[in-house]
Amino acid sequence: MSFHVVTGAGPTGTATALLLAGSGEQVRLVTRRGTGPEHPGVERIAADASDADALTALAEGALSLVNCAAPPYHRWLTGFPPLAAGLLTAAERTGAGYVMLGNLYGYGPVDGPLTEDLPAAPTSRKGTLRAALWAEALAAHRAGRARVTEVRASDFLGRGATSLFGFTVVPAVLAGEPVGYPADLDAPHSWSHLGDVAATLVAAARNEASWGRAWHVPSTSEASAREVARQLAAAAGAPEPVLTAVAPAELVQLGDEILAEVEEMAYLYDRPLRLDSTRTEEVLGVAATPFEEVLEEIVRGARS
Repeated sequence: MSFHVVTGAGPTGTATALLLAGSGEQVRLVTRRGTGPEHPGVERIAADASDADALTALAEGALSLVNCAAPPYHRWLTGFPPLAAGLLTAAERTGAGYVMLGNLYGYGPVDGPLTEDLPAAPTSRKGTLRAALWAEALAAHRAGRARVTEVRASDFLGRGATSLFGFTVVPAVLAGEPVGYPADLDAPHSWSHLGDVAATLVAAARNEASWGRAWHVPSTSEASAREVARQLAAAAGAPEPVLTAVAPAELVQLGDEILAEVEEMAYLYDRPLRLDSTRTEEVLGVAATPFEEVLEEIVRGARS
C-alpha cells in the first residue's frame, strides 16, 4: 500500500497528516517521541528525523516525505542543518518526493508583493539559513538526485497556530487584555491559515508540476494586525482590543530566549507584506479558507 511520511506533529504536521489520512491515504508520522493525532490512517513513529539511516528505512517506498518539523526557534542555526541533511539524504536514497515547509525569511526586505521567483536576498541569520537549505535541496533536484519542492507560508493563523501573533495577541484579545505587538499595526499583512498550509503541502506532494520550484500558501487575509485583532474580538464577543506597537528591542529585554530572536526579523512587520499565490491557486488548485471561518475556528479552540 502506498503511503506518505510526515515529520513533525506540531499544528502544521498534524493538519497535514490528518488531511492525507482523511482522503484515504496511509501516513507515517515521525516525531522524536512518537506523538501525534489518533487516526486509523496515521501510524505514529518515534524516530529522529536527522538520523538519515533511520528516516531512510521509514521512507522506503513512500510517495512523499513532507517535512513540518523544526528545531526550537532559538536553536535554528544549530538544529536545522542536521535535520535538513537527514531529510534530504532520505529523499535521495528512497526517491520519495521531498516537500519542505518553508517561510518568507530568505527573500529579505521586499517592497511590493512577494512572488516565488524573487531572488534570495536574506539580511538575517535565520533568513540566510533558510535560503541555504532551499538552495542545497534545489541543487540536489537539478542534479537528478532527488525531487524537491518548497511550500512557503507567512504568519500562521488558526487553532494552536505557532506564530508571534498567535502566542501574544490572540490570547490577550480573547481575554480582553491589552497587548503590545512589534509591528506597524496598520500595515497590510498576509496571514496563512494552518489548514491552507496543509492543503498546499499535500497538493505539492501530489502534483508532478510542483518539483523543482517553490509555492506560496494562499492567504486567508491581508488585514493589518490591528484589524485582525478587531475582527477576532468581534467574533468572540470580546471587548474592543487595545493593541500597542512596541519596539522589537523591547522583546529582547524581556529575557525570553525565543522572543529575543524576533528582533532580526522586524522587517517582516514594519511594512506591508503581501504574498502573491497566483501560481499556487492556478497550478495546484489550492484556495484560501475564508477569513471568517478561520476566526470562528480560533474562537472555538479557545472555548474548548
